Amino acid sequence: MTYCVGMMLDSGLVLMSDTRTNSGVDNISVFRKMHCWSIPGERIVTLLTAGNLATTQAVVSKLAERTKAPDERHNGLLEAPTMFQVATVVGALLRDTIENISVSNGEEAANTFNASMIVAGQIRGMEPRLFLIYPEGNFIEASFDTPFFQIGETKYGRPILLRGYDRAMNFEDAVKLLMVSFDSTLKANLSVGLPIDMMVIARDTFEPLHERRIDAKDSYFRAISSGWGEALKRAFQDLPAYDFHTDYDTAIP
Repeated sequence: MTYCVGMMLDSGLVLMSDTRTNSGVDNISVFRKMHCWSIPGERIVTLLTAGNLATTQAVVSKLAERTKAPDERHNGLLEAPTMFQVATVVGALLRDTIENISVSNGEEAANTFNASMIVAGQIRGMEPRLFLIYPEGNFIEASFDTPFFQIGETKYGRPILLRGYDRAMNFEDAVKLLMVSFDSTLKANLSVGLPIDMMVIARDTFEPLHERRIDAKDSYFRAISSGWGEALKRAFQDLPAYDFHTDYDTAIP
């Protein structure tokens, strides 16, 4: 399992993904799930992946044409005229990869090899855009009604995002919000784990404004984790106490 988030802000995009992959409690590995391609001053495309590792690695390898010599590689993401067409390319490749695996391993294997992806980026002269790609190859785009996407183990971190998100918030607050969301997910599910990869893409810059890997020794993440836990305890204690002798049906109009 994994947890990835792509968030759209007025000022750009904020992306975060964990790196844990496992097939049991005694077989845990770290793999990068955030992949970025760019042409300085012209475009940036970032891909977040969740699901079967063989499927996602195959898609990323095909996009980067890693079977060819470096000087012969031809990445279609860097030539597509719009981000919509970038999403179309990724969706078609994801669908075809899953279908090919299903043919080789039987239809019952299709669900085992499923994967989903988030595509984010901007091409010069156009708006930053964010897409959620489904295993079937179709996709939806972020909007004012749906300003962020999650893939993988989404349920533990989603309430944090729903309560704290503001499209006009600055990048620093967005990073803090995502770290709280990830900390809540890490606490609840062992299949999501550190390190976490983070990338901030400012509007019209076509390169990462800020990117880093957050590990267990990261002082800021540790402060967020402990501070959020203490804040929840204080908030809980500040809530009205329950009284067994009060008739709440009549006490509150």
